Amino acid sequence: MTDMAGSDLGASNSISNGNTSRAKKVAYFYDSDVGNYAYVAGHPMKPHRIRMAHSLIMNYGLYTKMEIYRAKPASKYEMTQFHTDEYIEFLHKVTPDNMENFTREQSKYNVGDDCPVFDGLFEFCGISAGGTMEGAARLNRGKCDVAVNWAGGLHHAKKSEASGFCYVNDIVLGIIELLRYKQRVLYIDIDVHHGDGVEEAFYTTDRVMTVSFHKYGEYFPGTGELRDIGVGSGKNYAVNFPLRDGITDETYRNIFEPTIEAVMTYYGPEAIVLQCGGDSLSGDRLGCFNLSMDGHANCVRYVKSFGVPVIVLGGGGYTMRNVARTWAFETGELVSEKMSKQLPFNDYYEYFAPDYELDVRPSNMENANSHDYLHKIKSAVIDNIRRTGKPSVEAFTTIPDVPAAFRTMDSDAEDEDDDLDADENADVRMTQRQRDQQIEHDGELYDASDDEDYKNSLGVRAQPGVKKRRHITDYPNPNAAAADDLDGLEELNGESALSTRQPSAAVKSRTQTPAAAEHEADEDGDIDMDEPAAPTAAAVASTRSQSPAGVVTPPESPPTATSGLAPSSAPVADVDMDDNATKEVSEAKEAGQAERDSENVKGEVRTEVAKD
Repeated sequence: MTDMAGSDLGASNSISNGNTSRAKKVAYFYDSDVGNYAYVAGHPMKPHRIRMAHSLIMNYGLYTKMEIYRAKPASKYEMTQFHTDEYIEFLHKVTPDNMENFTREQSKYNVGDDCPVFDGLFEFCGISAGGTMEGAARLNRGKCDVAVNWAGGLHHAKKSEASGFCYVNDIVLGIIELLRYKQRVLYIDIDVHHGDGVEEAFYTTDRVMTVSFHKYGEYFPGTGELRDIGVGSGKNYAVNFPLRDGITDETYRNIFEPTIEAVMTYYGPEAIVLQCGGDSLSGDRLGCFNLSMDGHANCVRYVKSFGVPVIVLGGGGYTMRNVARTWAFETGELVSEKMSKQLPFNDYYEYFAPDYELDVRPSNMENANSHDYLHKIKSAVIDNIRRTGKPSVEAFTTIPDVPAAFRTMDSDAEDEDDDLDADENADVRMTQRQRDQQIEHDGELYDASDDEDYKNSLGVRAQPGVKKRRHITDYPNPNAAAADDLDGLEELNGESALSTRQPSAAVKSRTQTPAAAEHEADEDGDIDMDEPAAPTAAAVASTRSQSPAGVVTPPESPPTATSGLAPSSAPVADVDMDDNATKEVSEAKEAGQAERDSENVKGEVRTEVAKD
């Protein structure tokens, strides 16, 4: 089939998309322990991809545009707001060592094959659910406009059953949290698989509209037919758009945007939850769509344009290097940051061989979605959406009462009160308003010198070939003469001068693209790296910091080997320096050369940010 085209399917966002001139406040949730967990050997779900995405996000410098938090893991009590007590108790108790004692329960709760028992299972679920619930809570309090939790998005888990690599449905828990303050919540799912767990949870209510774009047919989980529209009060509030193999960027955009525009027009949600499963990307191990990275990210851009508070979550995605690149790119879209196509040096640089680029390209697979098929489905979907209306119910009346002393407190007064708490409590190092002052403003030329420890604590790596001149980052010019060869430079002119300006051997080795990893690519295209050892639950718990509530600055990094001035063959900045400054530069050059020769790279320093 050829790609679908036609003006009748073109989408124009004719309704108001909110105030897009004001910069959105983005809260980013990440727990450094999440990459330590592994399902079982050979399992396609790899939590390590979240750590890879985080490393890209930090090394692109996006941490300067958002607030970074480590959420408190969800407790058993919080999980039972949706799941049954018995099921959560089973997840809490079962381990690989005692799983033989829970044979009957494993069968009852569908734990075993696709959803195996592994070390730290319950803690992993707590990290996923905790980030989504805390993001929802911050949206409710108006502390952010966008919340990001790439460890979330596990949309298949049921009330008392694991399914599709998912154990605890963090999405449902996050929506329940939103419903405490919001009357209408929209859930959008762009994973290649149908979001059956979320749809089932809200199938009978009009408080939540679920919209899923997915592969339908002989494909897991086998649900999500066009005629599945909800029952009772929830009739027409479940929206399913069944798709066939090979859908492309243009085709997807021409169905996604008109559908979401109709939802925003007729339903008018007060908050949105967007599940960004990466298995809808081209070349995914388990997927069958043909979306590029930009086509996938277009959904994020379009949803963001409405100006409605949104939670952005991860989900599926089984070609790790593609998922990591796409989620990093979409994080940049959320903070309105243009990102270089060339990947920065990071902890997992070898995974992105051979191109080392921020891109996922479509393939030449056939698009089985014909123009007529999609037009028919889209017309039926929009007709159903037009039958919906904004529910007349009020928000839940079980919202905790606000103490009388704070009922008339506005936002500024609340921030001032937070600052006062910080002064009185030495353990709370930084409040939100103080943290806002650390966010880089547009037009700033460089990071402050005292930000070096902070960047190191986030895992930001020194980029090859970079030198610093009085806090100004620069890259050496391989055609420039050495600083101590200025007299000889005056004698040269024209082509003869250019022909003699050759980079030193040290500069050549630092400016070349790092060679591809020695690991061979496996059948799905991933570099076959050794899986990190999965810690026991006790080991993981012992490594967690017991920080008090509030935004806490990361711990200081170990002292660096250099003073921050990387040597280079390029001329030093043309500034006047006294004897002491000249001596410092000389010492920094010697120390930097020794560091380059050793090629030692510091390990990642975990960011410890407590729950506000």
